[in-house]
Amino acid sequence: METLPSRAVSALLQAQRPEGGWGYSDGVEWTEPTALALLALEGQPGAEDARGRASPRLRSFQRADGGWPPRPAVERSTWVTALAVLALGESLAGPALVSAVDWLLRSSGEESGLLHRLRLALLGAGDDRNQGEGWPWYPQTAAWVAPTALTVLALEKVQAREPSAGIGRRLNSARRYLWSRMCSDGGWNHGSTRALGYEAASYPETTGVALLALRGGRSPKLAQAISAAERHLGECRSSSGRSWLRLALAAHGRPVPALAGDEPPWRGVADTALYLLASRAAGGAAVLRGAA
Repeated sequence: METLPSRAVSALLQAQRPEGGWGYSDGVEWTEPTALALLALEGQPGAEDARGRASPRLRSFQRADGGWPPRPAVERSTWVTALAVLALGESLAGPALVSAVDWLLRSSGEESGLLHRLRLALLGAGDDRNQGEGWPWYPQTAAWVAPTALTVLALEKVQAREPSAGIGRRLNSARRYLWSRMCSDGGWNHGSTRALGYEAASYPETTGVALLALRGGRSPKLAQAISAAERHLGECRSSSGRSWLRLALAAHGRPVPALAGDEPPWRGVADTALYLLASRAAGGAAVLRGAA
């Protein structure tokens, strides 16, 4: 009888484009689903050829500035650079790796810039640099939780291979940023802890990805964050949300409920890949960490 994980592998193999990449649900290649599928198929029997075609295809998306665009037809590099670095692992080396890391280290939320700090000073507000520095979805815009967490995962992978003081400092700053954006209920949303004067609620997906990026750390807030993730997992009806939460809880050594037959439907390649990564993590595999 075919299992859900084996169905996920088959679905990813069938969805691969002739060029080597993946789209979300149609025939157009995009960086995010290509990176996630490449990660999900690592070590899967029968997926060697697919990964062998996907890795150089994803590398070919890299722009001259060192980053990756959302899709090959787009010129501007964005947050998906982190996913590409994470997925390519050791196959990204030499000048390509150096330029990718430089792009990530140059990128930051606009609130880290001089003009924003000057505006705060003129308004009589405090300087929030001690809360850390995150990453934006798009260059020269505000930092958000999800791209910050994904970039932490990518730079941790690079740091494990080629330790750098500069990467280490940026990772520490990013972790402070994530903890400073934790909601009062213990989880995370897009990055705002208050809205219109009220405490903002957290979301399953962002709670999962933020908690995953904070693995191995120590904080008095950690127990509350894990409780929030467990609560979200029990209530979440989104496939991607459940997958990120499972990945996070497994990374923190928490028991992850067995994958059930009534899992939410996969809405395209990204959901399918995340489900496969979460199923491996629930089985004890170390995913999204260390060397690829």
